[in-house]
Amino acid sequence: MTAPSKTKNWDPVVKLTHWTIVLAILTNALFTEEGSSVHVWVGYALAAILALRLLWGLIGPTEARFSAFPPNPARALHHIGEIRRGEKREHASHNPLGSLMVYAIWSCLGVIVASGIVMTGFPPQGESREEGHPAACGDAEYGEDAEEDGEGHEEGGHEEEGWEEVHEVAVNLLYLLIVLHIAGVAFETRRSGRHVVLAMLPRRR
Repeated sequence: MTAPSKTKNWDPVVKLTHWTIVLAILTNALFTEEGSSVHVWVGYALAAILALRLLWGLIGPTEARFSAFPPNPARALHHIGEIRRGEKREHASHNPLGSLMVYAIWSCLGVIVASGIVMTGFPPQGESREEGHPAACGDAEYGEDAEEDGEGHEEGGHEEEGWEEVHEVAVNLLYLLIVLHIAGVAFETRRSGRHVVLAMLPRRR
């Protein structure tokens, strides 16, 4: 068993991506209207930030790489046992429970981004479309085309509703994970005595 240090430094890219993702989530949750252009573009910004963090997990410093905190349920269960026994162990990166939470949050964000892109297009598609039909159509042909278009819109509407439901469920799950994440950080700070939040602040060195 090793004595835990009071501080832990995270590299600037990890801090930047962490807090900008937090900002994007808060912005879309509290300040934008769902489906609005601002909401959509904040979502694309979040996607870019998440992509940067995932890339950094491959090429960043040791403690920021995926290999430093692989998702491992067995290790997480062992870590719960350590907590129950009052044992304190220092981890180079996230502890095993924190690792599972990180990957769960990233997965949720991925579903949110993917479902949002499916619904809005990439880049977002405008509402303007060509009005009317070709002039050289007979009434019967026009009626058939309109009927086919109506069926297509109905099928597309059902599909979009499905993606909206996926998007909404993922967002609600994300909120739950965030609450659990905050509770876990507070618990770990009290248990270990390490300044977990302070170590993630942008100007902390």
